Amino acid sequence: MAFRVALSAFITLFVAMGIGRFAFTPQVPLMIQAHQLTLTSASLVAALNYLGYLCGSFDAMRAHRRVELRLQLGVWGAVILTLLSACASGPWLHGLIRFLIGCASGWAMVLVAAWSNEQLHYHGRPGLSAAVFAGPGCGIFISGMLAVLLHSLQVSATLAWAVYGALALILVALIARNLPRRGDLHRPDHDPEPLVMNGNLKRLVWSYSLAGFGYILPATFLSQMAAARFPGSLFAQFVWPVYGGAAMTGIVIAIVTRQWGSSNARLAIALWAQAAGVLAAAALPGFSGLLIGALLVGGGFLGVVQLSLLYARELAPQHMRYMAGLLTTGYALGQLAGPVLSSLSTALLHRLEPALWVAGVGLLLAGLLVWRRSA
Repeated sequence: MAFRVALSAFITLFVAMGIGRFAFTPQVPLMIQAHQLTLTSASLVAALNYLGYLCGSFDAMRAHRRVELRLQLGVWGAVILTLLSACASGPWLHGLIRFLIGCASGWAMVLVAAWSNEQLHYHGRPGLSAAVFAGPGCGIFISGMLAVLLHSLQVSATLAWAVYGALALILVALIARNLPRRGDLHRPDHDPEPLVMNGNLKRLVWSYSLAGFGYILPATFLSQMAAARFPGSLFAQFVWPVYGGAAMTGIVIAIVTRQWGSSNARLAIALWAQAAGVLAAAALPGFSGLLIGALLVGGGFLGVVQLSLLYARELAPQHMRYMAGLLTTGYALGQLAGPVLSSLSTALLHRLEPALWVAGVGLLLAGLLVWRRSA
């Protein structure tokens, strides 16, 4: 039972996050090439996705009724909307679809994380919780490798969206019956004590919000930066799969090192590693900067998510769904600020690098906020 829960949650996050949200990244060069978007409008379309993610996660945090329905809508919405992306053209339609996919992935992320965490603890297999968060990284890696194939075949952005949607449909069909339905999610016999937002929790929320701000620019534009620096290069197409592979490796490292030090100290180290990656992508103009950025930002991506939720469980064990929603809402706010900053940077300075410097500083500050835990 525990393995079935973990696998279902893994594939859900693979689809909702790895494909639903992040297939947009390798699609940006194709969509710009097809004159559907410009670099500036791509930033705004991405911002609408993060606004939707904010709305979905905030709603999931506060929902008390139809929780299972929201989870189902999140999973199937990511599939259907990815398929519909093949029918869209221009920034406004893509922006609307990315907003709705953001809502769907916000529901899926918060509710699947809370459901799987609760079920795996109930069945005595809490260690599998970390493996669940390899789902988005695996989705990024597989969709990224698929993007390399599609680019090599010189397919259109429209056909590429259809391929991503078909893959998502097949995967969700395999695990749909395992997802919770009405009445399946555990509800406590009595309400827990009201949550008190102490200093540790406040610093965690601020840190996670800055993490969302800091990572999102390279996560959105690594492929486009590589395509701009190395036009026609095979390397440019592999940057995104490297990011996804590093994300999965980061989860493995988080599992192996789970007994090393405190969760908040490991979280701070992961955030500082991401900061180094972002600053390397901004400071080093050639191959090395993008490769270091993909490895370090990708390597810390899912580890930061998993360690933040682990730290939240330690601080507020009776309020896991609320904390997952609160953290994801803060993360979404940070993500929303990132593309707005990139739009200003590209519109005013015609370069993305100044925005990356600000993002790197944000990640450094995020690590400082959680490095020490007060009594």
